[in-house]
Amino acid sequence: MNPTKKGDFEITSQTLALIATTTPYGKVTTEVLETHSKREIPVQPSRLVDEACRYFAASLPGRLAGTKQVAGFTHKPPIVISQSMGIYFFPTISPKRKDCSWIAHSHIHSFDSNDGYNTTIHFTNGTSIVVPVSPGMIANQIQRTAQFRFLLENRIKHSSVYTAEQIAEPFA
Repeated sequence: MNPTKKGDFEITSQTLALIATTTPYGKVTTEVLETHSKREIPVQPSRLVDEACRYFAASLPGRLAGTKQVAGFTHKPPIVISQSMGIYFFPTISPKRKDCSWIAHSHIHSFDSNDGYNTTIHFTNGTSIVVPVSPGMIANQIQRTAQFRFLLENRIKHSSVYTAEQIAEPFA
């Protein structure tokens, strides 16, 4: 996968987070944290997420719509990039904002509050980041991602052959 012309990067099961950073000139770029490395990519995090979704034959808007269909979440919805690889991410703020960061659900070990307004997220590989959102919001996002993951995996596990009427129902 080559999501940008400025370098090759692929969201994998080793990706911990895509952190929005702003350059001194006001451009939003991405600090990519992986289990064994860290690097800067000169595009916004949501663009990397969209390109990862497209690699798996979807798009970020499609994944957001899918989350709404499965779990009913409309605000800061978690998404699945690849269900078979277990790659689920949640946004720290609205995905429509350029400065939205994305956190991989499966790599979170714990989190704690710095001051009630910022949260330190501790990852399973021993690294940590500070995000400018409340610990209550992070707790909510972790719980919503777990619920979405359960609902989606349960739906897939118990799916059967659908009739044409069942398939057409969401479009009616």
